Amino acid sequence: MSSLEHAGKVVVVTGASAGVGRATAVEFARQGATVAILARGQAGLEGARQEIEMAGGRAWVRTLDVADAQAVQAAADAIEAEVGPIDVWVNNAMVTVLSPVAEMTADEYRRVTEVTYLGQVHGTLAALKHMRPRNRGTIVQVGSALAYRAIPLQSAYCAAKFACRGFTDSLRVELMHENSDIHVTTVHLSAFNTPQFDWARTRLPNRAQPVPPIFQPEVAAKGIAWASNQRRREVCVGFPAVKTIWGNKFVPWVADKVLETDGYDGQQTDTPRPDRQDNLFQPVNRDMGSHGRFDQQAKPSSTQLWATMHRRTLAAAALFPVLLIWALNSR
Repeated sequence: MSSLEHAGKVVVVTGASAGVGRATAVEFARQGATVAILARGQAGLEGARQEIEMAGGRAWVRTLDVADAQAVQAAADAIEAEVGPIDVWVNNAMVTVLSPVAEMTADEYRRVTEVTYLGQVHGTLAALKHMRPRNRGTIVQVGSALAYRAIPLQSAYCAAKFACRGFTDSLRVELMHENSDIHVTTVHLSAFNTPQFDWARTRLPNRAQPVPPIFQPEVAAKGIAWASNQRRREVCVGFPAVKTIWGNKFVPWVADKVLETDGYDGQQTDTPRPDRQDNLFQPVNRDMGSHGRFDQQAKPSSTQLWATMHRRTLAAAALFPVLLIWALNSR
């Protein structure tokens, strides 16, 4: 892919103050885009702005909560007026609670739904308002393997991601019915080394962690930026996402049995959980960066993503010996 694949484009990324959203904003900037970054945390947004500018890009910054539909729409209107027509909108913002269902509260379920699910709805509506009159643009929904296979201790987040998938499937068919040139795609992620596990609300006895294997957030960013320029319905990043989605389609009862143990042990370390602030209702007012505390374990690349991005080349390479043998036998 050209290093300036998105030159001249205006890209919006929600949840851009940290983690995958921040890495994605920087990746688009490296590829020549002007990036509008939206999130609740002012300190994180300032850090993201600096990284975008260091990457040679231009940042437009606004602090907001994606659960506030009017704030999201106002931001979209301002971007169009001050920066230019929105070419790509990436819905990435999320929050989660790691807790057994029996210990969750109604307010916690409501909040996770408002940010993780309705945040995607609000972003999509804001993008469509401006994209439909032009009949062009791309909306990228950042999904998860957990949109297909729910796991214990994250019921609110999994339910929200399931809802995102249903909403996006409905929208996709409506756009097809309209013969619209607006494209909507979902990028389903595996486990990534982000600050999420150091600021998400948790009731686990030990420190939370992503279920290994773990990838660096730049891998997700590369997949999201690439997917925004394709016409793919869904893209997976990391083989664990592929394995989880397809395994659950065919043998969900096996996943149930595996998660009965691994779903608990795999989501926490052996270190007791410290007392800390969480970001469920209020932002953590410090710059957390893109990476979490798992740099020593996280993989900097994904063979599966590389194969996805180069599948035509791989298909041609696989077909070449067959054609060669056929040609030799035809003499």
